[in-house]
Amino acid sequence: MHTPRRLHRAALPLAATALLVTAATACTSSGGTGGSGGDQRLRAALAFPPAQAMSPYGDDAVILSRLAVVEGLTRLDENGEAKPALATAWKRDGATAWEFTVRRNIAFQDGGTLDAAAVVRSLTAAQGASPKPRVLSDATLTATAPSPGTVRITTKDADPLLPQRLANPALSILSAAAYGKGGGGKVNPAGHATGPFTLTEVNGAVSATLERNDTYWGDKAKAPGVDVKFVADGTARANALRTKAVDIAEYVPISQASLLGDGMVHEFPSARTNGLSLNTERGVFADPAMRAAAREAIDAKALVDGVYEGRADTGRGLLGPGVPWAADLRTAPTGRAKAATPAEVRRTGQIVLGTYTNRPELPEAATVVQQQLEKRGFTVKQVVRDYAQMEADALAGKYDAFIQARNTLLDTADPVSYLTSDFTCDGSFNITQLCAKPVDTAVAQAASLAGTDARHRAEMTAEAAILGSDALVPLVHERFVQGYDEARVRGVALDPMERTLITADTRVG
Repeated sequence: MHTPRRLHRAALPLAATALLVTAATACTSSGGTGGSGGDQRLRAALAFPPAQAMSPYGDDAVILSRLAVVEGLTRLDENGEAKPALATAWKRDGATAWEFTVRRNIAFQDGGTLDAAAVVRSLTAAQGASPKPRVLSDATLTATAPSPGTVRITTKDADPLLPQRLANPALSILSAAAYGKGGGGKVNPAGHATGPFTLTEVNGAVSATLERNDTYWGDKAKAPGVDVKFVADGTARANALRTKAVDIAEYVPISQASLLGDGMVHEFPSARTNGLSLNTERGVFADPAMRAAAREAIDAKALVDGVYEGRADTGRGLLGPGVPWAADLRTAPTGRAKAATPAEVRRTGQIVLGTYTNRPELPEAATVVQQQLEKRGFTVKQVVRDYAQMEADALAGKYDAFIQARNTLLDTADPVSYLTSDFTCDGSFNITQLCAKPVDTAVAQAASLAGTDARHRAEMTAEAAILGSDALVPLVHERFVQGYDEARVRGVALDPMERTLITADTRVG
């Protein structure tokens, strides 16, 4: 059982991080530009605009988390462990039931009081949402309130990762007013959450405004507010930072990083692995020997040095430096086939290699990979389009090979979700079309374990089986590059899980 403890604002829940965006001119709202320290509003340029009008049930939940607007019952620490947030403690009661103690004396941003009934209302609404939040795609929750301070959550199946699951921003806790009187499934988090910043205005896909929540239960935000602009073009974000139109620019493109200089660029390991997925079901790569030949053809270091200009790590496995415990537990791949000879490779037909334009380095990486495969003897045709135009075909196995950047921690901040969705027979995101009993068995074993250390060891056993199949060839482990002037801006969160950016401690000066 977890004992109560006060949260430090620098480590607020995944859902407790603020996002800021840039105004192209000096701030004219409260705080102005002449203040120092916590007197100055933050200006941030964010890469991805709201796609579902800030609904917490889709990808916009991450924006709300990065804006430090919403919070859940739990938060995650740097190792992906669940820690107290709006719940102070929890304990398991049998295989499928848990009890959570709700933190007392917390007010929603609209003045309502947090209690067990509010938690039940939010979790029940998320469970009944259509479409369902992705974090609940493999789980069914039923929440009840035995007392005003206790929430009981039961799951359809045993779920050792429930505390981590509840840290997902899609399961944040909102006041009754967020759900409206008319129902209809629409949820409005603006002004109805518990985080250190209150979302007060959203201007479509253009901008958003946040104000400090002066009734926040934890340490108050040091900045009086945040002015956010959504800027899809990476070069434009970098230019806004360079000209001091913004204080923070997220996801600076590799091509712009060297132009900004070390004092403005802050890179750190991410949980993303860029890999070459090989179609194990049909075509040339249905033959394990051909997959092994493709693996031997890849020079990942050339990608790191060339395409990523040294701002990435060479692919060592499915899980990279952004998953800090993985390297010490990694074991050698099991069951690998002997690679086909270059002469055997040359007798095969043309393969189709796909990737997408949404992440600027991937098309260049695809060109380098094509050259490496052709040097081995493969004949390669490259297809590059917007991701939205490719996903359905990729999932249907219409490409022989596909390069993608994949977040390996996904919704529960534990790799078991990624391993299940991407590499098991019934996986929902199985681009490799892999269906192998040893892999399914290893992944199922990992999913069944409640102990963190034991589960991590089992996950690395599953990784060894997947790498042994050569269904995916790791290319590089991405590093995130966030932009801010370290001489002026303090307290920016560098989070490998991408759930936090601005915290209550983030400020100018």
